[in-house]
Amino acid sequence: MKKIIIASIFMISGLLNAQNFQGMAVYESKTSTADFMKGMSGNRDMTPEMQKQIEERMKKMFERTFVLNFDKTASIYKEEEKLDAPGGQQQGGRMMMSMMGGGGTHYKNAKDKQYVVDKEFFGKEFLIKDSLPKYEWKLEGESKQIGNYTCFKATAVVKVSESDFRNFRFRNNNKAKEEEKKAETVKDTTKAKKTNFTDDWEMPKENVITAWYCPEIPVNQGPENYWGLPGLILEVNDGKTVILCSKLVLNSKEKVEIKPVSKGKEVTQKEFDEIVKKKMEEMREMNSGRGGQGGGFRMGGAR
Repeated sequence: MKKIIIASIFMISGLLNAQNFQGMAVYESKTSTADFMKGMSGNRDMTPEMQKQIEERMKKMFERTFVLNFDKTASIYKEEEKLDAPGGQQQGGRMMMSMMGGGGTHYKNAKDKQYVVDKEFFGKEFLIKDSLPKYEWKLEGESKQIGNYTCFKATAVVKVSESDFRNFRFRNNNKAKEEEKKAETVKDTTKAKKTNFTDDWEMPKENVITAWYCPEIPVNQGPENYWGLPGLILEVNDGKTVILCSKLVLNSKEKVEIKPVSKGKEVTQKEFDEIVKKKMEEMREMNSGRGGQGGGFRMGGAR
């Protein structure tokens, strides 16, 4: 087995040394909807039929395909376009995709340690430019096969992005449930209803991720913002979202221009997170003023 891996590394190293080397990896991303459905279950206005419809839509929304094009130092990561989606649905889902870790083109330059991502949020175009996160990878030594490639396990504790709603966790708070039961006894119907179902959600500060990298492909790249391992990352799991490589092509004749986008208002990641956080607070206050009716979380245009 070791001889095969060493031979593969020498062969691929020859490809990497080619002047115009490029690779393409297709990733399937799946996010668990369990936490989101727990949050929805607290809405008394939602029938089982409505809940089932929402669950099916969310499942489709959270099962997505991305393509990573990479060379020796840089990469672009972008969601694969779906031709069968209606125009209105595409337009309405664009912002949701942005909040769920998708949207736009994600450019990473491992040499300069910089990344650039374009995001659309409430009809506004943003260009996030910032330094690549520095992961303190722990190489575990455990290995497994992904397709035809032998991959090795690495773990790291990462700071979560507050603008990526996949990071939300449903708060299992018994005290909150007791308070809600007390509220049901109050005659005032505005107090009897839960103010906002987002009260049951929390954003963790850190998250433990597990990555599987392939030393046979010695490039410092991976999906989304993941990088920094001695081999292409073929799988990432943060406990809620799994991103798995389903196809890999090295040195294809068809070359893709790997460069950052330039359209949008330039902000840092921290500035963009604050913009998203502020807008979500505005929406929460707006829905609280309505007595929390309609589920307390609406996707509409910016005020």
